[in-house]
Amino acid sequence: MIQFNQVSKYFDGNAAVSNLTLNIDEGEFTVLIGTSGSGKSTTLKMINRMIEHDEGTIKFAGEEIRRFNAQALRRRMGYAIQSIGLFPHWTVEKNIATVPALLNWPKARIHERVGELLALLNLDDDFRHRYPHQLSGGQQQRVGVARALAADPEVLLMDEPFGALDPVTRSALQQEIIRIHQLSGRTIVLVTHDIDEALVLADSIVLMDGGRVVQQGKPIELLTRPANEFVRDFFGRSELGVRLLSLGHAGAAVRRGEWLEGEPIEETLTLREALSQFIARQTDRLPVVDKQQKPLGVLHFSDLLRQREAL
Repeated sequence: MIQFNQVSKYFDGNAAVSNLTLNIDEGEFTVLIGTSGSGKSTTLKMINRMIEHDEGTIKFAGEEIRRFNAQALRRRMGYAIQSIGLFPHWTVEKNIATVPALLNWPKARIHERVGELLALLNLDDDFRHRYPHQLSGGQQQRVGVARALAADPEVLLMDEPFGALDPVTRSALQQEIIRIHQLSGRTIVLVTHDIDEALVLADSIVLMDGGRVVQQGKPIELLTRPANEFVRDFFGRSELGVRLLSLGHAGAAVRRGEWLEGEPIEETLTLREALSQFIARQTDRLPVVDKQQKPLGVLHFSDLLRQREAL
């Protein structure tokens, strides 16, 4: 879907991105991560030509991006950022409808699309008449994501979209994005500096340093088969075990056919979160329920030790 071939970008003679070669598959959730100044945000912004590359080629859907009109290209790519950038004097509906209105969609179609997106992001339909100052930070971020998705883009680009949110809201929005990706099958490219966020969201992680790709692969690959010492240190040698547990879920590790009374955990809980529950409750077994709150089975503490082989 997106191909970088020996791409470089310079600012004041210094390379922010250097000789970058990178492939992002259609339908893949790719997370760009790295230290400050690693070039991850510059890489993202070159995809929709918010920043123009200096050397090499970038292809979108098989075509070099400079063959597209820049505005037409951006309308095929949703863009969500940390600062959100909602228009303060526009209603939520008008904010979400920004690109469809530019594309001259019929009013009835726009109205229907806004309703679909509000429902998708778990916002009541009456939110369409509110203004940004009447929303919480998490609600504003949801509206920003809805606006990015409004014209049904082929690619969704996200630059530190949840960085300013509290941990509870951030976790909830991460789950929303995972659900949207599963429902839509859209190609998503997200920039973050948060390792745990990358592990939760990514099909593929691209670790950058000094404007270059150090390693790209599935989260389990970067954790268990680091390309070098930089990768090993970046993901934290001492935290490897709990980060591996964050890749598994209670529902996949549960022993079905068993049950015990007590407060259950949900199948969607990561094994890392389940570990916290084991310790907090001082128990070695936890009942697990499915999404309909029906008994699924029992998770045993001893099973956490075998999850690396199952991932």
